[in-house]
Formats: sequence, C-alpha cells, structure tokens
Amino acid sequence: MFETDREVEKVLLVAVAAERPTDGADVSESLDELEELVKTAGAVSLGRLIQNREAVHPGTYIGKGKIEELREMLAQTGAGGIVTDDELSPVQMKNLEDALDCNVMDRTMVILDIFAQHAMTGEGKIQVELAQLRYRQTRLIGMGRAMSRLGGGIGTRGPGEKKLEVDRRIIRMRIGQLNRELADVKKNREVRREARTRSAIPVVAIVGYTNAGKSTLLNRLTGAGVLEKDALFATLDPTTRNFRLPNGQEVLFTDTVGFIRKLPHHLIEAFRSTLEEARYSDLILHVVDASNDNADIRMAVVYETLQRLDVGGRKVITAMNKQDLVASEVIRKDLQAERVVKISAKTGDGIPDLLNAISEVLLEGKVYIERVYGYDEAGKIQGIRKYGQLLSEEYVADGVAVKAYVPKDRKDLI
Repeated sequence: MFETDREVEKVLLVAVAAERPTDGADVSESLDELEELVKTAGAVSLGRLIQNREAVHPGTYIGKGKIEELREMLAQTGAGGIVTDDELSPVQMKNLEDALDCNVMDRTMVILDIFAQHAMTGEGKIQVELAQLRYRQTRLIGMGRAMSRLGGGIGTRGPGEKKLEVDRRIIRMRIGQLNRELADVKKNREVRREARTRSAIPVVAIVGYTNAGKSTLLNRLTGAGVLEKDALFATLDPTTRNFRLPNGQEVLFTDTVGFIRKLPHHLIEAFRSTLEEARYSDLILHVVDASNDNADIRMAVVYETLQRLDVGGRKVITAMNKQDLVASEVIRKDLQAERVVKISAKTGDGIPDLLNAISEVLLEGKVYIERVYGYDEAGKIQGIRKYGQLLSEEYVADGVAVKAYVPKDRKDLI
C-alpha cells in the first residue's frame, strides 16, 4: 500500500496599497499577516504583488497592467491561485478568474476556511457554516462555480427554474435553519450567564489579537487544557473556568475568539453571541503580544472590535505577554487600561503581579467593613457571601463579627 502526501496549494498574495484609514497598517505588514493566514489554512505563498493605487479597481481589484504581470508570475512560480488582501466583490472575483484562469480567493475566504477547520463544538460549527453561507449568498453570480447541495432534491425545483435560483433558495433555507439553531444555543448561553450573575462571581473576559497567548494564559492560570499552538485562530471555541485569586476572591475566566484586522462582517455577526462574553463581563483582561512590532496597531484593532460589539464601561487590565521573546527593552503603553502588567504566560513570569492587579481592580467597586451583625441579621451575612467577599466571621456574644468587602451600591448589607 502506497501513501501519498496531499498536494499543498500554492498561491500568490495580492494587495492594493490604497489609503487604509481603518487599521493604519502598512500594506507589507498586512501581507505578512495574510501569509500567516494562508499558512494556517494549509497553503503556501510563493510570492506577492502590490499595486499602488488611490483605490482598488471596481471591476478587477488591480489594474490591467498588474493583471498581466500577475499572469506571468503565476506561470513562473507554478502557483495555482491568488489570495487578495481585501474582500472581493462578486464582479471582481469573476473578472479576475476570467482574466487569470486560476483559483481566486480573498482574505475573508481564508479566514472562513481556518474557522471551519478549527471549530470543534456544535455551536462553533453552526456559527462557521452560517458565516460561510452568508458570504456565499452574495457571491453566487461572481463565483461561477456550482454550489454544494445543502438540501432539496426532487420536488424542490419549479418548471424552468435555473440552478442559480435553486442554490439561492437552498442557501436561504439553510440560513434560516441555522439561525433557529443558533437562537436556541444563544438562549442556553443566556441561561448560563444569568446563573453566573445570580452566583455573583465576577467574570473576567480574556480578549486579544489572535495568537497573543490567551489560551496559554488560561492554561497557566486554571489548567484548562486548551490547545496551545503558534498559529492564528488555533482555538475558536470559548472556555470558562473557575479560579480563586490570592486574596480568596473567586472569579470566572472566560476565553474568547481572537480578533484580527479586517475581521469579516459575516464572522462578527455569526460569532456575536460568543464575542459578547466580553460585554457581560465584570472585567476585561486584554492580552497583548508585546514581542510583535505591530503591537500598538493590534491593540487598536482589539479596542475597535470591542466598540463594534458595544462593549463599553468595562475596566481593562492589559497583560503585555511574551516578555520572554522581547529582545530589547521596549516600553509599551495602553492608555485605555486601568493597569498594565508585563508577563510571560509561557514561563509564568509576572503572573503574581497580574493576579494582584485583577484583585485590586475588582475591589475598587467595594468597601471594606468590620462590624458585628446581630443574630437576627443573618440574612445580611448571606448577602455578603453572595454579592461581596466575606473575609472572616466569628461568633461573639452579641452576634457575628464580620470582616468583608461589600459592593458600594449594596448599602443594605452594610
């Protein structure tokens, strides 16, 4: 029996160096990231082409001269397709396919492919398929390929109905079904959130750019056993774990999907219920790869994405991670954070400082009390256990002597 290796897809990267006010990144840096995405998706980049234009060509993304240059590059390198750094319109994709006679993909397609590979839970798979279908729905004309049948069969076609119309109907039906399934999942997630709210255990949402080290940090803190891999979007499904801080405060750490430049709108919508974990948290732990030259830009992308999710009014602690990889003394600031702590999730350096910072910020909304509660006030002590932090209790002649932290807005417990 002979074993043959699967042929690796070879592609060229293409970008237009137009003004990029949304992310502020240099086009070559953006292509570096695209190359990492392509690698994560299982393909290899053989070269890149950049065109300087005021704006992308509305019909073909790049100009006629660059199309000719790209055709020559394809012949010389033996690449079987191209990947553009921006999302293509249906017309642009069709025209490029016709002009180059090769497989044409864009950044969104690559990200969707990675998400499809990494989704493990039922919720993750539903979200990925929903995002893929929404993307394809608007591109049935431009893609020029037969869509995979997702349902239907005999009796689903009207007299003289075109295949394109059938595909559209099938996709609409499947999207409707997935939306219903996702609505059920969202209800279950909301029930879990309400249970956490009733337990009054603070929730710390871990957010950050993809591959910043969020999963490594969660494993370091809680032993969650989440996959750690030096790749973009290595983990996709959220994980929540209990943890007790050094001061005795119990918290819940919850991981979220990593952010990235130009995160497709389809993914924002499909993964909204997962990403909203940050919206319902008490504190946001922003993990940054401090060793990356583009760390400042990536921090801005994270905050922009949080804004798109309407996540506001939350205190932020920024963990400048991967200090073991920082070659020189690089000073990084985050003016939007309450605290900035240098750590290495891999080696454990700085973790005690990070936990102390989390404890301090969570206590900022509480007041310290020392008092004796009469035995007829036992209900207040239960309230402190639920909503505050009970440090000690001692039974004395007059009642129960309590030392605790109580939320400032719960004056009924003081």
